[in-house]
Amino acid sequence: MRPDRRLRAVNDPVPHPSLPLATLLNHTADAVQAVRAGESLNTALARCPGPARPGTQALSFHALRWLGSAQALRTLLVPKPPAPAVDALLLSALALLWPQSDPPYNAHTLVDQAVAAANLRARHSAGFINAVLRRFLRERDVLVAAALRSGQARFNHPAWWVERLQRDWPAEWQAIADTDNQHPPMTLRVNARRGDAAAYVDRLAGQGLAARVVGPQAVTLARPCSVTQLPGFLDGDVSVQDAAAQLAAPLLIGAGLPGTRVLDACAAPGGKTAHLLELADLDVLALDSDPVRLTRVHDTLTRLGLSAKTVAADAGNPAAWWDGQHFDAILLDAPCSASGIVRRHPDVRWLRRSTDIAALAALQARLLDALWPVLRPGGRLLYCTCSVFKAEGQDQIDAFLQRQADARPAASPPSPGHLLPLPDNALEPSAHDFSAAADGFFHALIAKT
Repeated sequence: MRPDRRLRAVNDPVPHPSLPLATLLNHTADAVQAVRAGESLNTALARCPGPARPGTQALSFHALRWLGSAQALRTLLVPKPPAPAVDALLLSALALLWPQSDPPYNAHTLVDQAVAAANLRARHSAGFINAVLRRFLRERDVLVAAALRSGQARFNHPAWWVERLQRDWPAEWQAIADTDNQHPPMTLRVNARRGDAAAYVDRLAGQGLAARVVGPQAVTLARPCSVTQLPGFLDGDVSVQDAAAQLAAPLLIGAGLPGTRVLDACAAPGGKTAHLLELADLDVLALDSDPVRLTRVHDTLTRLGLSAKTVAADAGNPAAWWDGQHFDAILLDAPCSASGIVRRHPDVRWLRRSTDIAALAALQARLLDALWPVLRPGGRLLYCTCSVFKAEGQDQIDAFLQRQADARPAASPPSPGHLLPLPDNALEPSAHDFSAAADGFFHALIAKT
């Protein structure tokens, strides 16, 4: 499975009003325990009962954004970790109590409900949970000050992650780490075959939803909402896609000549495949190595009234799927660390290991080299990742250009390169308004001579 696609991008939902907080805390602890054991949050949440899932997801997002702070506090309060099930509940409660995280509940209410959750989870631990959390409330200022001496508590990322950010982005690293703990904007892509961004903002206003235009087809909502509230969503008028991700399709095909043969090499879940087809009449082959995930491409295209040929295959092994006809354009949205979309996937930072980056970079290089021969001379390949790490971005492309004598950066349109998830990103294309801080991405358009 592609490491950057295990998690579905979602906005924080509102907890279900009819469920006791103790119930949601118990499910949240299950999710946090699963992530700490190496399982994705999406997989963990799939086991949560339907009525409890929105609230559990909201609390889990909060707990995982501030897990570094919670771990530092727990170490001060309880140097020897308790059993995993109890530790997960304690960490969840401490993250939700962390004062800098804008706690979503009154502190004493949360402590009482955490104790009630302990009775559901491990009855013998209720007294322990109560004692630890109430000590935290009594000594909060001293304990928070002590915890902040830990870099992991201050930045809520693993130490290796912070070190890589510092090395790659010496001026911006702290702002990136802080942005990762904020709620992401909800940005929409208006189907170019159905309308434009300005007209859709007016449609949203008619439904009482405030929004603004941030790109040629991009609209950012003032407040996230369910897709069921979006006018025309089920009819294919609009899709959810971050503004930075919306750069890929127009970069690759430009004006989009009808009939252009295009390969989307790692297509699932299909957002960029669909965007290509919204912009032009193209002959698109969408590949993905996971047949189950490929069904999401079908679902996306069906909702939008679009079609493409889809094949379940490893893009790095063209002998298994290529018919010998060269492509005019290739989109390689490569597997990556997902370090640019941590706001949407707060578990990513705790699931990744420092050794993953080199392994992912090797996979990216293999895909680039394998796909280059199937591109015709004069064609273009767009390499992109949702990563802020240079090993998966500019360093990767610099090495590729050294290996391939017939590859050069495309002169027009110019590639944006690294886009950091910051409002004042100096690399932003002038056609987009990234003042709401789009996701971190890398785009490089390569021409074949």
